[in-house]
Amino acid sequence: MLALKIILSFAFICVFLQDYKDRQVYWFLFPAIGVLNGVLFYNSTLLELFFVASILNLVFVFFLIFILYVYAKFRLQTSMLNTIGLGDLLFFIAVTVTFSTLSFITLFICALIFSLILHIILIKKRTIITVPLAGYMSLFFLVCYIIQWSFNSINLYVL
Repeated sequence: MLALKIILSFAFICVFLQDYKDRQVYWFLFPAIGVLNGVLFYNSTLLELFFVASILNLVFVFFLIFILYVYAKFRLQTSMLNTIGLGDLLFFIAVTVTFSTLSFITLFICALIFSLILHIILIKKRTIITVPLAGYMSLFFLVCYIIQWSFNSINLYVL
């Protein structure tokens, strides 16, 4: 289990560094993050809870993507991929198998807020105006995992 945690941490760090520096992330990191997250969640919960939570999390993410699509198409009059990167969408899907639904929705929204705050702080030093959303969110999820792994009293798999 320790090896999975180390590999997952490394994958999150790679996504952050690649997205922040180049705005391009190796595609295989997204399925790796999804599988590693899924294995850790699966080993920490009941089979039924794993499947129900993963499906509900996926529905939540697809609902957000649909809202973004509608907003981009009708309000911004542009393609959705002009407003959000493909890597960001793949990261959203990869993290759907991370935690129970309540924990996932809470952490996902907190990750978006964290990304906004971090981007506002760091934009002064950058000339590129696009947001490395998958990178910022991977950093947030890495911190959440490290906190969970460090303190046994916090269990995000069952909330």
